[in-house]
Amino acid sequence: MSTITLSSVAEQFGMKEALGLLGIKEVNQGTSTGNQWFSNGEKIDSYSPVDGQLIASVTATTREDYEQVMQAATEAFKTFRLMPAPKRGEIVRQFGEKLRQYKEPLGKLVSYEMGKSYQEGLGEVQEMIDICDFAVGLSRQLNGSTLHSERFGHRMYDQYHPLGVVGIISAFNFPVAVWSWNTALAWICGDVCVWKPSEKTPLCGIACQNIIAEVLKENNLPEGISCLINGDYKVGEFMTQDKRVPLVSATGSTRMGKIVAQEVAGRLGRSLLELGGNNAIIVTPDADIKMTVIGAVFGAVGTAGQRCTSTRRLIIHESIYDKVKDAVVSAYGQLRIGNPLDQNNHVGPLIDKHAVEMYNNALEKVVAEGGTVLVEGGVLSGDGFESGCYVKPAIAEAKNEFEIVQHETFAPVLYLLKYSGDVENAIDIQNGVAQGLSSAIMTNNLREAEKFLSHAGSDCGIANVNIGTSGAEIGGAFGGEKETGGGRESGSDAWKVYMRRQTNTINYTTDLPLAQGIKFDL
Repeated sequence: MSTITLSSVAEQFGMKEALGLLGIKEVNQGTSTGNQWFSNGEKIDSYSPVDGQLIASVTATTREDYEQVMQAATEAFKTFRLMPAPKRGEIVRQFGEKLRQYKEPLGKLVSYEMGKSYQEGLGEVQEMIDICDFAVGLSRQLNGSTLHSERFGHRMYDQYHPLGVVGIISAFNFPVAVWSWNTALAWICGDVCVWKPSEKTPLCGIACQNIIAEVLKENNLPEGISCLINGDYKVGEFMTQDKRVPLVSATGSTRMGKIVAQEVAGRLGRSLLELGGNNAIIVTPDADIKMTVIGAVFGAVGTAGQRCTSTRRLIIHESIYDKVKDAVVSAYGQLRIGNPLDQNNHVGPLIDKHAVEMYNNALEKVVAEGGTVLVEGGVLSGDGFESGCYVKPAIAEAKNEFEIVQHETFAPVLYLLKYSGDVENAIDIQNGVAQGLSSAIMTNNLREAEKFLSHAGSDCGIANVNIGTSGAEIGGAFGGEKETGGGRESGSDAWKVYMRRQTNTINYTTDLPLAQGIKFDL
């Protein structure tokens, strides 16, 4: 059982029991090859943004530790790739069952270490369960294509093979789900995985590794199928620079993604990038205002505005601008900010004080550029807000060309923008930023909806009609365009990125005709 000393707030919500069930100790070794734990690096302290208290510590991965991990991973791949895909799917199915068993304590840890509401923490674990279910079915459908050869007596087809070691770098805002999106698919494809979670949420990584380690041990599978490393960006560089890692999947800021992309491309590896978003909802005169308010408010304040799919911009037609503005402002007055473990609250804290600083800078910047603040922001203090990470969700009237509007602010700041004329004008505004992750339109007009979804419509990887920008389902491929990176994870045929494609031609005749009718007689 854990020997961790927690604050009275954490004790009140059963955190000690949750941490004990997940195998979290006061000091945790941060490097693992499955059931083996080790690490010789410096200590990483994990502080909760909920109450500002130290939860536990993790020892970081050294270069020597990393080499031990890679030896285990590359050796495990030789065995794991030979296991039939449906058998690998069975391992993922068992992992999903373990997640059902640990859903409440893991969801609680996500909430306490990251700061999102407990309901969102549970939802994140449910995403893990859903991708496991999806992957299990997919393990029997890793199909290629049968092709027609131009030569008599020849057969062609393409097939997919495992890549090898998949490196995963995840962000703090979804500290467990994004890892599972990658691993569940990579595992059924026959790959092994090395994961570096965010140094801001290392305990979530420890907990997940403990859970999958149970499955690997129960099935007598080799060390190295699921590996964990911990540390800052320098530990991430171990993977981005390593030719033994053919694919690096990285989630985070656009700045970080550009560094990863250049490093991996420099050795001709592959990168799967899920980067920043600057997501907008277009509200046309034919919109359902009630639905609009629900979608916009959750999109803007869910996870305290720290989702890559958070709603940053609300683009409203001038004819209904005041009506929508008043409705959204009124809804903000009903938000309850506080301890995210308390399910009566809507909004928890930002991840740390650096995030608070960026939030404050954004509000100062929008005013300096000529914007008008409609719902005042500010940092909350006093009883229950001791961590200094709680802020008020804010709303500001702005213009799309403002510099601050052009950039992603990872905090609950919503910009209201006005458009006139046809929906094409709104689409131009929406597309007029560097990012291209998620987008939405609120309308009951079929023509407007279809224009939004057409070739000349939204330029984002996700485009929704009459729902908000956040809350993607597992079944669809997740990702975006432009500075969002172009990657796709989760559903649809995203599995293909974790495999290498091979074209096969079989000649079952006694002749050797060449393609394109070339003659080469001996």
